[in-house]
Amino acid sequence: MTIRVLLADDQAMIRASLRIILEDQPDITVVAEAGDGVEAIEQARRTRPDVCLVDVQMPRLDGIEVARALAGAPTRVVMVTTFDLDEYVHGALRCGAAGFVLKDAGPVLLVEAVRAAYTGDALISPSITLRLLRHLTGRGARPGVGLGARVPAQPLSARETEIVQAIGRGRTNQEIADQLFISVSTVKGYVSGIMAKLGLRNRVEIVAWAWESGPPGGRSGNR
Repeated sequence: MTIRVLLADDQAMIRASLRIILEDQPDITVVAEAGDGVEAIEQARRTRPDVCLVDVQMPRLDGIEVARALAGAPTRVVMVTTFDLDEYVHGALRCGAAGFVLKDAGPVLLVEAVRAAYTGDALISPSITLRLLRHLTGRGARPGVGLGARVPAQPLSARETEIVQAIGRGRTNQEIADQLFISVSTVKGYVSGIMAKLGLRNRVEIVAWAWESGPPGGRSGNR
């Protein structure tokens, strides 16, 4: 399968660089480009790419508005930006973005983010994940109290809580499986259960929920 990608950035040189990185991969092709948010939405609806790489700051509409506009579409939106301000990260996660990658994170992480989004997973630059964890720890919020945090229909089990913590630290399914001595398929089952309990769509939204709900060690669960 070839992953079809749309690039949205107001700088032509950045788009050209991203195209070179992505089209060096045998399973990725760039099908369209856009220089602003309005054009990005139009091109996404016309070309129906699998993944849109979208800059946060663009003319006419910013990347967060693009993510919001495409939230109900099959296309997955990954933010690629120089700016890792908390307000941008949080806005992107709340709008259903399937990843948030810094432009200086390197080509390997960029490609991984595209592949993760295509498979229905999500990826956040490790430096951002670590900062979110520090934000959580320093804030000392109580479980279920935050910026619109959802209270689970059923409480998370001790194992589910462990997996939420690992996802918050940016661990992959394989890394979680190795850490907890369980199979990858078991991890996937737990992640699906967590999303069902919380009414979430992907791993990025799990991180957003954790951010809004309090420190990783402070969540409720059956112990």
